[in-house]
Amino acid sequence: MRLAVAGINHRTAPLQVRERLAFRAQDIPDALLAMQARGAKEALILSTCNRVELTAALEDGISAEALFECLVSKREGVTVELLRPHLYLFEQAEAIRHLFRVASSLDSMIVGEPQILGQLKEAYRQARDQGTVGTMLDTVLTRAFNVAKRIRSETEIGYNAVSVSYAAVELAREIFGSLTKKRVLIIGAGKMSEGAAKHLLSAGAHEILIANRTRERAEDLARLFRGEVVLYDLFPARLAEMDIVITSSAAPGYILSPEMIRRAIENRRNQPMFLIDIAVPRNIDPAVNGLEHAFLYDIDDLQRLADRNLRARGEVARQAEGIVSEEVARLEAKLRERSVAPTIVSLQEQLEAIRADVLGHYRARLGPLTADQEDALEALTRGIVNKIAHGPISEMRRQAAAKDAGEESREAELITTVRRIFRLRS
Repeated sequence: MRLAVAGINHRTAPLQVRERLAFRAQDIPDALLAMQARGAKEALILSTCNRVELTAALEDGISAEALFECLVSKREGVTVELLRPHLYLFEQAEAIRHLFRVASSLDSMIVGEPQILGQLKEAYRQARDQGTVGTMLDTVLTRAFNVAKRIRSETEIGYNAVSVSYAAVELAREIFGSLTKKRVLIIGAGKMSEGAAKHLLSAGAHEILIANRTRERAEDLARLFRGEVVLYDLFPARLAEMDIVITSSAAPGYILSPEMIRRAIENRRNQPMFLIDIAVPRNIDPAVNGLEHAFLYDIDDLQRLADRNLRARGEVARQAEGIVSEEVARLEAKLRERSVAPTIVSLQEQLEAIRADVLGHYRARLGPLTADQEDALEALTRGIVNKIAHGPISEMRRQAAAKDAGEESREAELITTVRRIFRLRS
């Protein structure tokens, strides 16, 4: 099997493209099964505000480009050709490297942010629950989680790292200066909203109001941050009271329109309103940007803060990249050795069966034997079998590791030859 990763992210596609491909959590189980129907033996989907990626273990006869069709499936007006400039595809070692970099936040908009590891673990859990994780994805993803842990332990990648929600609050500071006495409405009560509430409180926000479709979750967040719950259906009526609005709702379309914001600003007597949309798909109609006294920023606008963060953390990122390279080589060697294991086991079983059959055939002719003689006979015949097996087994293992030495691996050809010579079952 071959490992492949196909997708788009914040580096390759603008937000208006990414949001058209974003998967809602409830749609992922069916999408995983659709990937399998298109030839993926194993499948995983990671959909966040900054990336949409499909990871699969593919049979050798299946083209990795089939994953592109899975990305655009059931997306009206979206085709692979239309997306081609924004898509990327990694296979084998490069796919492993990409997953390790994603898990370690090296491929994140903000290097060192902790959220992506949790999002990848959640994608893994969802795929496993759906039954689309097998030996290959389990091996690679488990190793990716360990690599992320190692990088956080051995480097300072997490030191003073900022999340997207923190960056949003920093942007609010740049607009308003002090956030003291500012009233904030957070729409949505997921992890992004929780992070935003935490940073707003520490930045001195006067009052935090939380609106969420699930009232229980909004109440949990309000208790945690001494905030007030606003009924989801009633938040439009409270907009005029808000200095800052942060949206991170899973709603499939816009929940704030230009007309709603225009009325709120009029009721505020033209006091400015700062809006940050960190949802994908977006929650706020981009046309709001055309309103006077309304300042709307989305997830891509945070890239400026991200670039500043990356420059400051360049040396740490280089250390982390070195660990990734080391771990990729280690896992590659392990996977290549695993690829010859079935043939080695079959060879050993075949030779043992021949030994037992021949020994049983001649055993009766030898007459009574002492225990020491029985042991000697067993040792003699096993020794002969091991000598015969040693050559092909050593060569298969050498070929599996040949890539590390810069040689061209003839592993598949050798396996086929060994199986044919010893008449091993497929």
